[in-house]
Amino acid sequence: MKIRKLSLAVVMLYSATPFLYAQKSEQDTVKKEKNIEGIILKSSSNKKSESALLVDQKKAIIQKQSMGSEEISRKGISNVEQGLKKVTGITTVEGRGLFVRGLEERYNTLLINGLGSPSNNPFQKIIALKQFPTDVVGKLNIYKTFSTNLYADFAGATFDIETLTIDRPFSKVEFGIGYNTQTTFKNFKVNPDAYTMKGYIGQNSKGRQLPDEVKGYVPMNYEFSKQQSLNSFEDGWNVDKIKALPNTNIGFTTAQKFKVGEAGNLGLLLSLNQGTKYEMTDGNKNQFLSLQTVGEMNNDLNRKEYTYELESSALLGLGYKNKGLNVGFNTIYLQNSTNSISDFTGYKNQDIRNAGKGFFRVDQMDISKFLDVQLWASQKIGDRHLFKVGGSWVKNNFQQPDRKISEGILTDNPNEVKMNFGGNNLIRQYLDVDGNNYFSTLAEYAVLLGEKGDRKSYPWQVTVGYNGFVDHRSNSYRFINASINTDIAKTVVVDIDRPQQSFEDYIQKGYFHFKENTNETVYRSNLYQFVNAGYTSVNFKPNDTWDILVGGRVENSINITRYKKQGDSDFRDLIRNQYFLLPSLSIKKELNSKSNIRFAASKTLTRPILIEYMPITYINPDNENILGNKDLKNSENYNIDLKYEIFPTNKEMFAINLFVKKIEKAIERGYVASGNSTGTAITFFNAKNAVLGGVELEGTMNLSRISESLNQWTIGSNATFMYSKVERSENQLEQERLNNFTGELKDRKLQGAAPWTVNADLKYEFKNGQNLPQTASLVYNVSGSKIFTVGTSGLDHIYERPFHQLDFVYNTQLTKNWNIKMGILNLLNSTYQLDQGDDGYIPLNVRTNIHTDYKRGTSVNFTAGYTF
Repeated sequence: MKIRKLSLAVVMLYSATPFLYAQKSEQDTVKKEKNIEGIILKSSSNKKSESALLVDQKKAIIQKQSMGSEEISRKGISNVEQGLKKVTGITTVEGRGLFVRGLEERYNTLLINGLGSPSNNPFQKIIALKQFPTDVVGKLNIYKTFSTNLYADFAGATFDIETLTIDRPFSKVEFGIGYNTQTTFKNFKVNPDAYTMKGYIGQNSKGRQLPDEVKGYVPMNYEFSKQQSLNSFEDGWNVDKIKALPNTNIGFTTAQKFKVGEAGNLGLLLSLNQGTKYEMTDGNKNQFLSLQTVGEMNNDLNRKEYTYELESSALLGLGYKNKGLNVGFNTIYLQNSTNSISDFTGYKNQDIRNAGKGFFRVDQMDISKFLDVQLWASQKIGDRHLFKVGGSWVKNNFQQPDRKISEGILTDNPNEVKMNFGGNNLIRQYLDVDGNNYFSTLAEYAVLLGEKGDRKSYPWQVTVGYNGFVDHRSNSYRFINASINTDIAKTVVVDIDRPQQSFEDYIQKGYFHFKENTNETVYRSNLYQFVNAGYTSVNFKPNDTWDILVGGRVENSINITRYKKQGDSDFRDLIRNQYFLLPSLSIKKELNSKSNIRFAASKTLTRPILIEYMPITYINPDNENILGNKDLKNSENYNIDLKYEIFPTNKEMFAINLFVKKIEKAIERGYVASGNSTGTAITFFNAKNAVLGGVELEGTMNLSRISESLNQWTIGSNATFMYSKVERSENQLEQERLNNFTGELKDRKLQGAAPWTVNADLKYEFKNGQNLPQTASLVYNVSGSKIFTVGTSGLDHIYERPFHQLDFVYNTQLTKNWNIKMGILNLLNSTYQLDQGDDGYIPLNVRTNIHTDYKRGTSVNFTAGYTF
C-alpha cells in the first residue's frame, strides 16, 4: 500500500526501541587501596539519569556525550532538535538543522538505533529532528570523535537516537497549547485546502499533483485546452483570511512489559503524536548585484510570510530479551506538512519604477513522509563473545506540489493587483523527490581476549564488522505557465486574495490557457548511492588506567547520477566508484578516579546534501535560484582532538578540548553570476582545502560550592572558539574575483563555520511538600557571525549574524499522575538577520545592506500530561 494512501488516524506506526536491558553491576573499589574481602557494592541505578550518563561519558573510549530521558523531561524538551542544542558546541540555526563546533549540517550524520537514516528533505542532510518526539527517546548519543563502526560521513558529529527502553509499564496522555506574541489571534493567510480536515492529516497534497495530461510523459510543451485549463487543476489561486489559532499538540504513549516463559521478557511500545503550528514573519528579503565597479540592489523587497505547519508521528516497537539474547523491531512513521503563503512587495531585477508597487506571491506546500522499519538482534555467548546484526528499510518522499507563483503591480485600491497573463506571471511548479528504497545493514562480532584477573575488564577486545547502505532517489521537476491566446484584455485587475473566479472567467473567454513550459533544466533524474564498508578495531587496556582503541575502515562508495534534459531520449550517466581507507586512533588515560586525558585522530568523509548535487536549477521567484552541481565531490577530512576532563562529583564536570581539522575539497555554498541577466544564483563548490582549529570549554557545577544555601542550583555552560581558513579552488577564484582583476583575494573563513558558539543552562531543582520534583531551567544559545553564502564578482559575502535564543522552562509534578510543563521560548525575540558585507573589492551603493531579516515572536507553551 502506498504511503500517501494511508490515513494517519489509522496508520500512525512510529517506532521506538521498547527494549529491556539488564541493569549493570559494578564493583566499587578505591584505587591503590588494599582489597577488602567480603564487601561488594552493586548498583541498579537509573541508566537514563544525568549522573549515570555522566559516568558513561567518563568511561567511554571515544568522545561521547549523551542526554537521557530524565534530562529531556527536566528541561521540558519536546523534540530531539531542542535536546541536542543543549549539548556542548551544538546550535540550531533557523530551520537549517544542527551546527556542531560551528560547522553546518552537511558535516553531520544521523543513526537511529545504530542503523543508517536518510534525510526526508533534499534541502537538509538529516531528518528535521524537531519531527522526532522525545516521548519515545531513551537516550541521545552524540559522537564527536570517529570510531570505525560509525559511518564515515563524519566531520561535525554523528547523532544516534536510541529509542525508549521499558523499565516499567506505563501509559501517558499529553496535551499542549501555545501562544505566540507575534502570530496568535492575528490576521493570517492560508491556502483554503490546507485549512481543512484533509489538510490536517496531510492529504491536501493529492489535489496538487501534476495533471494526468502530462504526468508520466516527456515534456513536449503540452497545450491545455480550455476545459483542461479549467478542470485539470484541483487547487486554485485563492487565499483564505483567518485568525491564527494557538499552537497545539497531543500525544499518547503506552509501554507494556510481559513475561514470556521462565526467563524471557517482551516489551511493547506504541506512541502517537500530532501537532499544529502557526507562524507569521515580516521583514526584508533583498538581493545584491555586482556591476563590476559598484554593488547595487537587484531586489528591494519586503516579505510577509504565513506558515501553517502540521507534524505527525507514530511509533510501534517490540523488544524481546532472554538471557543473552536481545531482539528488537521498530516501525517509525514521520510526516510534516508545511503550507505557506509568502507575499513580496517592492521591486526586483533593478526595476525601480515599481519601487513599493511590485507584488508577487508564492503559495507553497512542502510535504515529507518517512517510514522506517528496523529489525536487529544481539546475542551474548558467555562473557567473551557478542554478535550483532541489524537492518532497516526506509521509504521517504518529499514534494512541493503545485507551487504557485503569481505576479503583478499593486494599484491604489486595497487588495488589488494589476497583472499580465503572459511571461512568468502565473507559474505552477512541481518538485517530487521520491526515496524509493533505502536499505541499511550491519553485522558485527566482538570477542574479549586475555585474562581479567583482578582487573575491571579483559585486556583485549577485537571487533570485526560490516555496515553500509543503498539509497535510490528518483526526482521530477516540471513547470506549467499561463499562455496568452489574444492581446485583448491581456492586462487585468484582480483581488490578490480571491483571483480564482476572475482567472476562470478569462479562460472561458479564451484569453489565456495553461501550457507546460518545462525548460532546458533537468526535469528528471535518478540518484543512486551504494556504500559498503568493512571495519575492524582492537581495544587494548594494558591496565585499568589506559584505554587504547585502534581501528581501520575500508569503504567503497559508488555514486550514479542519471538525468534527462528536455529533448533527451536517453539518460545521461555520471558514475563515480571510489575506495577509501579510513584509520582511527583513540587513547584515554585515567589520571585518577576523577579525571581523564584523551587523544583521537582519524580520517573521515563528508558527502554533500542532496540539493547540492541534484542536477536541477531550482527556481525561486526572487531570482535567487539554486543550481545543483552534479560534479560536486566528497570532502576528505583529517581530524585530531586532545581533551582533558575532570569530574569533581557524579553531577559535575569540567573539560577543555583542542581540535584541528583539515578538510580536502571542502564543500561551500556560493553565488554565481546568473545566466539570464537576473542577478545571481546560488550553487555549490569544492574548495581546494580548509583548515580549522579550535577549543571547546565545558563545565557543569553545583552552586553549593559558592554557598550551601545554593545547593539546589546548578549551572552548566560551554563555549567553542574556532579559527578557519580556506584555500579556494580555481572555480571559486573565477567566481569571486572581478573581471580583469589580477591582485590577490583576501583570506576568508570557511563558509558556514562560526568563529564561536555559547550555550548556558541554569537549573533550580527542589521537591514540594509531597516530595514531588519541581524544576526550573533557563537555557541560552548563540553563535557568532559566519559566512552564509560566498560572494561573487567583487562583492563581499552574505553573513549570518548572531541570533540570541533564551528559553525558560518550568516542570512540575503536581501529583503522582499529573505533570505540568511551562515553556517561555525566545524570550529575547532576537532578530534573525543576513547582511551583505561591505568589505568587498567594490563599493556598495545601496539603501540597506540587509539581505534577510525577521522576528519570530515569543512563545508561551503549556503542556499537561497524565500518566497511569
